[in-house]
Amino acid sequence: MPGIIVVGAQWGDEGKGKVIDILTTQAQHVVRAQGGNNAGHTVIIGEEEYKLHLIPSGILHSHTQCYIAAGTVVDPEVLIQEMQGLSARGIILKGRLWISPAAHVIFPYHRILDHLIEESKGDRAIGTTGRGIGPCYADKAQRLGIRVGEFIDKEVFTRVLKSVLQVKNYELTHMYGAPPMDESEILEKYLKYAEILAPFVCDVEDSVNEALEKGAAVLFEGAQGTFLDITTGTYPFVTSANTVAGGLCVGAGVGPTRIDHTLGVIKAYTTRVGNGPLPTEVTEGDIFLDHHRAREYGTTTGRKRRIGWFDAVLARRAVRLNGMDSLAITKLDILDGLDQVKICTGYQIHGKRIETLPSLAEEFEKVLPIYETHPGWNEDTTEVTSWDELPENARKYLERIEVLCKTPISMVSVGPERDRTLILQQIFQPRNQRVSC
Repeated sequence: MPGIIVVGAQWGDEGKGKVIDILTTQAQHVVRAQGGNNAGHTVIIGEEEYKLHLIPSGILHSHTQCYIAAGTVVDPEVLIQEMQGLSARGIILKGRLWISPAAHVIFPYHRILDHLIEESKGDRAIGTTGRGIGPCYADKAQRLGIRVGEFIDKEVFTRVLKSVLQVKNYELTHMYGAPPMDESEILEKYLKYAEILAPFVCDVEDSVNEALEKGAAVLFEGAQGTFLDITTGTYPFVTSANTVAGGLCVGAGVGPTRIDHTLGVIKAYTTRVGNGPLPTEVTEGDIFLDHHRAREYGTTTGRKRRIGWFDAVLARRAVRLNGMDSLAITKLDILDGLDQVKICTGYQIHGKRIETLPSLAEEFEKVLPIYETHPGWNEDTTEVTSWDELPENARKYLERIEVLCKTPISMVSVGPERDRTLILQQIFQPRNQRVSC
């Protein structure tokens, strides 16, 4: 059985949770390898809705082993709350959920600094969630971080926290005029968290590699989306982790040759939360989609998402950056009531057409989308169970996306529930059986 990566192809919120949930029925191991609780997956099972922020959504399937790998950053308080919430709903975690000792830990000073740094940026603020993700990754890069392995060792944690707080309190008081953090207060609170989490810590990276070596089906679930990647995203309006497929390999501690299929999840239109460029954004008063009907509010923040038409320029770049083998199109049903739909096929800037993304954020903000307009289908797709049952114009719209992205579509979602999904290609299969568009 193969190793499969599921990654967002836009700015996150593409519906990865549902896609991962469907694929997990065939997976034995599910790995979260980057990001923190600034991301979230919403999964609907029957009448139950689950909102997950750190724990892999595979936990909702009793047959899976789930891992929070080294590339993630873990807020113990948030993780424990999430664990308790799942346990209260009958989800068994013991013996199924594992945390890497190499994952870095988010502390209160990270959250405080996140807000202070964002406020100091003025008009260059990016709209961070304020959950301490960036400062924690910054500490990791500066070798000031505290990892889970150190966190659950009382003697080591006590010593390291004292040293780190000297630096952090100087930063808080001298740079931002904020009060210092109380070492004893943090220690008392977080030693209790460490005691709760210690039984869940194991060598995740070895466990995942051993599973792959034994031929088990391993699913690597991405958080956020391609264009929030710290390296290749729309910088500086990005997250602090590598969100592309290669970043998941690094964060999980597996080599790229272990991956057999990379699935890109992408909406039938485009959204993003926070600041930054969104070339196809519809800004006129009569917006073409209703936020409530479209369920376009952030899982983690509750913020209203910005909405625009499908952007094939972005999609093509996402395919290349991730080496995507196929696409899962989500929320096709949200377009059901439109008389026409548009696809951005290129950009115009300084009077010239370009087919790719500008490297400078200042330039990206200036691009104008060049559209193709296609007839809508004005039919309900939520009860459709096969490709052939889709309205003809809906099929043509999807086929055009395949051509523009040079990538086949393997799944189409026509509603939030599990059964409202068209499976066009089985993902858990050997690489040489892939279809082509």
